[in-house]
Amino acid sequence: MEYSCKDFKVGKCEGEKVVDGESMPLVLHPQEPNKSDLESLLLALKTNKDWFEQMIIKNSAVLLRGFDVKNAQDFNEIVEAFGWDDIRYVGPAPRTHVYKRVWTANEGPLSEFIYYHHEMVLISEYPKKVILFCEVPPPEGGQTPFVPSFKITERMLEEFPEAVEEMDSKGLKYSFTALSKNDTASMRGRGWEDAFGTSDRAEAEKRCKALGMDLEWQPDGSVKTVLGPRALTKVFDGRKGRRMWFNTVVGMHGKEISSACMADGTEIPKNVVKRCEEIIEDESIQFKWEKGDVLFLDNLAVLHGRRPSMPPRKVLVATCK
Repeated sequence: MEYSCKDFKVGKCEGEKVVDGESMPLVLHPQEPNKSDLESLLLALKTNKDWFEQMIIKNSAVLLRGFDVKNAQDFNEIVEAFGWDDIRYVGPAPRTHVYKRVWTANEGPLSEFIYYHHEMVLISEYPKKVILFCEVPPPEGGQTPFVPSFKITERMLEEFPEAVEEMDSKGLKYSFTALSKNDTASMRGRGWEDAFGTSDRAEAEKRCKALGMDLEWQPDGSVKTVLGPRALTKVFDGRKGRRMWFNTVVGMHGKEISSACMADGTEIPKNVVKRCEEIIEDESIQFKWEKGDVLFLDNLAVLHGRRPSMPPRKVLVATCK
């Protein structure tokens, strides 16, 4: 399927890369200056829904830029134009509901780097698409970098073929400790009651089981979640048979409140994790947010994160099946 579409004009943005012949992100502008209003955009999206979804899969990231998208209400209309089912966020990031299907992105301190991840990668049901809207661009920093996941697998197989295949065959086990109450001073500060939508421990355990987790209650009221086995890589339909680096080994290995090892308890060599971290950063794609930007990410194909930022910065998010 070609890039051409009568309702959009393909553009460029700073930081864009060509990966395996595809532009990441694919930048789409209004075809005509007088077609930048929300009504024209919604009509174009609905008219070209199948083409647009194919572009998300083909390029892994599509950036709408130059359209008059002002607020959460406008953003929600864009999300709903496609008819994709909503999926509720489950995870440690502190977030606030804003409007209908729209939430704040991670509200942890802007001074901290949010490490690259596939959204809800450890949960049995994860979103296929992550959609981000920039309402207030940061004056400095604050990019949402993303990484083509298959490139990480390719390079890790080149350098550590035995370690990669051992982790893939054994699977991975993770642990994470959720706080007793929300702490917005931490980018992983979501308390277990908020995370599981209940203050009842028995109900929390039931909901955890449904998500494929085990719980261990801690004396201070926090809860340790244990997940595994989980895959190291995955292959998804329609993405050229690529092995995606669909895990969070680097983000959780050896941290104060989290861990990652092989499912049988074998430790993952530190040098393997360190080199993977370097490869992920080397393959990352950066672009500077502009007001009104809407970024569609194929969550099955790219990891994303958040660079440290000067305030103010307001990026909203919706997740879809």
